[in-house]
Amino acid sequence: MAIDVLIIGSGIASLQLAKKLSTDFNVIILTKSNIEISNSYLAQGGIAASMGDSDDYRKHALDTLEAGRFHNNPEVVAEITNAAPFLINDLRQGGCAFDEDMAGNLALGMEGAHSENRIVHSGGDTTGKQLMQYLVKTKTNNIKIIENVFVYELMVNTNTKQCFGAKGILADGTRTEFYSAHTVIATGGCGNLYTYASSASTIMGDGIALAYLAGANISDMEFIQFHPTLLYVNGKTIGLISEAVRGDGARLVTASGEYVMEHVHPYKDLAPRHIVSQTIYQYLSSGEPVYLDISMIANFQERFPTIANMCREAGIDLQKGLLPVAPGSHFLMGGIDTDLHGRTNINNLYAIGEAACTGFHGANRLASNSLLEGLYMGKSLATLLQKKTKIKAKMFQCKTEEKKANFFPILPERGEIQNRMMEYAGIVRNGIHLQMHLEWLEGFGMTNLEQISLENKSVEEIEKYFMLLTAFLITKSALERKESRGGHFRSDYPMEKNEWMKKKVCMNREQTKENQNEPIKIAETTGSIFYRRYR
Repeated sequence: MAIDVLIIGSGIASLQLAKKLSTDFNVIILTKSNIEISNSYLAQGGIAASMGDSDDYRKHALDTLEAGRFHNNPEVVAEITNAAPFLINDLRQGGCAFDEDMAGNLALGMEGAHSENRIVHSGGDTTGKQLMQYLVKTKTNNIKIIENVFVYELMVNTNTKQCFGAKGILADGTRTEFYSAHTVIATGGCGNLYTYASSASTIMGDGIALAYLAGANISDMEFIQFHPTLLYVNGKTIGLISEAVRGDGARLVTASGEYVMEHVHPYKDLAPRHIVSQTIYQYLSSGEPVYLDISMIANFQERFPTIANMCREAGIDLQKGLLPVAPGSHFLMGGIDTDLHGRTNINNLYAIGEAACTGFHGANRLASNSLLEGLYMGKSLATLLQKKTKIKAKMFQCKTEEKKANFFPILPERGEIQNRMMEYAGIVRNGIHLQMHLEWLEGFGMTNLEQISLENKSVEEIEKYFMLLTAFLITKSALERKESRGGHFRSDYPMEKNEWMKKKVCMNREQTKENQNEPIKIAETTGSIFYRRYR
């Protein structure tokens, strides 16, 4: 079967791309588990868009830049924020329902680091679920979703640097090859590299590892956003408590009632996520629990039914109004280096959604900008592909370079990888710990990639290898960036440095083949900087 567009991953960006393609395209979506297990489906927050009378895309852009600590590409920020209202209206016209006020207008919520009420919700705290169900329900017959496929290799013609599909392992263990004219990575981020995470259970950096092994450029992997408020019970994080709860007035407190964010930032509980996460982490590190006080939200269970149900299942008494919280890995700002159409440096290989690094989020994602980016990138790539002359994968197919399978490491358990990432490359980092962790990771063949074959390995082994490889990229990038900015905080370099603003840490597998002492490539992001707005 000739596949025009092969999409690896099944979140918002993936389904938006499939929906916006002409029905002349034969589209296959491969998902690691089932369609309901994705970060998009779990998204409680909404979509940021300047829909209010007093709002403007330029305000949205400035909020995005400030949250991203001006590491963003300003032209990308302006383009996507300007498109946001059109994307919302397009969904509404297609029949996707959004929450409205009594007058029938969009109910616009507030979230951290936003200067205006501009968060569009669907189904209260189930926006991601509602969007996913809408996109699945309205998909056309040219789109086929194949569940329970673990993709373990991209097929690339090494002579022409053309991607012509991917190899996958089906649910019954059968290995198969999917030949495609265009291959798209939409696998999400890497949340479950960490002990505490808000991500779906399948999200641990597979797509980024796949792209890196294929020769794609990877950028800004040091920027990991830790969501401040995951429900924290018996030493474990259970699920996400949306920032919209703090947007409705909830406050972070200690057991004695001290307001945690009172003198930390002018926005207090709605400060940018990296500031709130680091503050909570400091309290927890000193042995003092932190709670989210929801007592001032009169209709909490009606306003946030998913969160209320999660709390009840965890044994939390909502009448007391105190939800125990801890920060956890939530979003990757870096990823596979792409332009605004999702193009990578490998021909016919694209990346969209959280797996991609477009320059939109900078060093820290602004709340509710993730679903927006997925919607934009899906539509943008569809527009590009429809302008291209149709081709067949076999036009540039050839054998990929033969690998000498003479080395495969004995891999650690998944929990050990997660615990080490949390301890050495988590919310607070330093050069000594990062270097120790990097040396540990290098012991699993990170510099001998060309000697490793995954053909005879189990899904569990490959998945752990991908985790280690993505962890290596994060750790090496974090060690290189000698400053603190956004989601990257180093206790030995606690301040932002002007010389690092807009400098991207870029990595390619060619850099790690022989000489680990070679400096990582540092590149300037493009675009002029918006003036900084002081509040």
